[in-house]
Amino acid sequence: MGILKTAATVAVASSVHGRVQRRQQRRWAAQEQAAQPAQAQHAGYPPAPAAPVAAAPPVAAPASPPDAAAQLELLAKLGALKQSGILTEEEFQAKKAEILNG
Repeated sequence: MGILKTAATVAVASSVHGRVQRRQQRRWAAQEQAAQPAQAQHAGYPPAPAAPVAAAPPVAAPASPPDAAAQLELLAKLGALKQSGILTEEEFQAKKAEILNG
């Protein structure tokens, strides 16, 4: 059972990490886009096109649904990530539904 619990924890952590990374990349791209017209205006050049943000490959779900204790542990970790501001409410609800539906 320990291997399944570890696999479920890794899957959640990987999924959350990927979402956080994609969200940060989108924010940085938006900041760069906002800064580029101002810089280009001063230099007399047209703004450069923004680089596309590559999406991370989807994380595979655990092979079998975790037991109730593992689900509670994952939900607790998920709640901590939401409270710390890493996850948005929508991300939290989506991942919570995924964990509960197994």
